[in-house]
Amino acid sequence: MATTVSPQARAGRRGPAGALWLVQAISGLLLVLVLGLHMVAHHFVVEGGLRDYAQVLDYVSNPAIFTLEVLFLVFVTIHAMLGLRAIFLDLGLRPGRQRIVDWGLALVGAVTLVYGIWLALAIQNV
Repeated sequence: MATTVSPQARAGRRGPAGALWLVQAISGLLLVLVLGLHMVAHHFVVEGGLRDYAQVLDYVSNPAIFTLEVLFLVFVTIHAMLGLRAIFLDLGLRPGRQRIVDWGLALVGAVTLVYGIWLALAIQNV
């Protein structure tokens, strides 16, 4: 008979599993909040609901909007990498393979963040 673990018990576990679960839960909440701000800022405060390329460049040059977009990227990346990690762990990997998955996902996440922030800076400075 399978036992279920409450979210409180899971978050309270010692070691990285509980902490990473909590980080994923918090990043999910922040992701919803930032997504709402993104939708309002980009789609609801502009006539017609869409901006053309020049308007996007002008809008993203605003430091507050730039920060919003970078935070959106950070929260999406963290949440996605932890979600993928959970999927891989559900496959029942051995500890050695789990470390490879952890390092691989950390590398993919880091590359994603570096490229995304570089691209956001390039767009902001056009």
